[in-house]
Amino acid sequence: MTSSCSLHTDQFSLRHDELLRVLSETENLLLVQDLDGVCMALVKDPLTREIDPAYVEAAQQFSPHFYVLTNGEHIGQRGVNGILAKAFGSENVVGDRGLFLPGLAAGGVQWQDRFGAVSHPGVSDQELDFLKQVPEKIQTHIRQFFDTHSQVLSESEVERCVDAASLDNVASPTANLNVFYEVLSAQPEIYGKLQRHVEMLMNQLLQESADLNMADSFFVHYAPNLGRDEAGMEILRPATATDSGTTDFQFMLRGAVKEAGVVALLNHYVFQRTGTYPLGENFSARTAPRTHEELLALVQEHFDPTDLPLIVGVGDTVNSSVETQNGQTTVRRGGSDRHFLWLVQDIGRHFNTGNIVVYVDSSGGEVLNRKSLKVADAEGSFVSTDSTPLDAKTAQNLNVIEGPCDPKDTEEPLQLNVVFPGGHPQYCAVFKQAADQRKPQL
Repeated sequence: MTSSCSLHTDQFSLRHDELLRVLSETENLLLVQDLDGVCMALVKDPLTREIDPAYVEAAQQFSPHFYVLTNGEHIGQRGVNGILAKAFGSENVVGDRGLFLPGLAAGGVQWQDRFGAVSHPGVSDQELDFLKQVPEKIQTHIRQFFDTHSQVLSESEVERCVDAASLDNVASPTANLNVFYEVLSAQPEIYGKLQRHVEMLMNQLLQESADLNMADSFFVHYAPNLGRDEAGMEILRPATATDSGTTDFQFMLRGAVKEAGVVALLNHYVFQRTGTYPLGENFSARTAPRTHEELLALVQEHFDPTDLPLIVGVGDTVNSSVETQNGQTTVRRGGSDRHFLWLVQDIGRHFNTGNIVVYVDSSGGEVLNRKSLKVADAEGSFVSTDSTPLDAKTAQNLNVIEGPCDPKDTEEPLQLNVVFPGGHPQYCAVFKQAADQRKPQL
């Protein structure tokens, strides 16, 4: 069964009914989806995240057409598997029912199937050993900062926040400063200094790994960020009084970028359907090229167009900013989902497969670094959308008049085809309905 539509030519479309039809009727479908902000609310403390069991069961109904692609991790104290265990009572229940969310975590280097088997393709023991040391170094470094700013927070408050901020992920140890932004809301200059202090630690860790002959093993992912500099390094987004800026400082394995994960998932998906890996069985995000152009060329060279699925990419973190100083205009395009969605879009354009880019507005969560979509009615008055799917009649009277990026960025290469102003509850409602409609047909 196949399905064709024009959603891939839309921008900021509210045609949720048409997306529902595509998801439920397309036989050769690859759904690649982020997690935080897309199927779960964004929260300051990852340990408080919750997931709807009905959504998880719907994801299983989509198998083998659904895969996650996240910078978080499947395993560990703050991994998604723990959230699933809380939702269903235990990890044994999740595993027995095959309800683990399959796909790539840690930016593309941590693989998991739906029964919970986890591996790290292309990662060495030396690299994993180095990563084990990072959480403790994050804790020590933040404590040192507050030793020199001892009047800012009490010792007990520092320890509480340090514990929440140091994420001991296996493949992507992270400093998450959301809790510090909250407690330092009245002292934004101190929080800004803390941002730079943690950035300094990340650079120090890169140097330490280089000294151990692992100069090409790691990089730092800043979320959200201001894009990449000329050397390909991500740029920290400074905080303001109303915007937490970069909150996640992820020390990650080189190659662990979502756009490389798209190609790895596509390689796996085509194998499932044809019995042949277009890029070989051992291809992984770590062995993938590093630029958008090279990744696109790799797909063009090695994949048979008749095997390619319709890819639907779903994310929530895309931004841009345009600044003019002394007559010079600088455009910064960032967001941890930007590059994987852009690759999904361009693969679809090259092969004429109608790939669809979906954006979920996560500005309603606890994290203050998301710009909300602006929705207006036919008269041009701003309206708010609820968490229910939009039917065709309602959608035709509404328009998204501004997306998550800077409206002055007139050359934005990424086209967000379908958007969900109502956030993850609105998206999940469509997702679950599509799974229910799809199950008896395929």
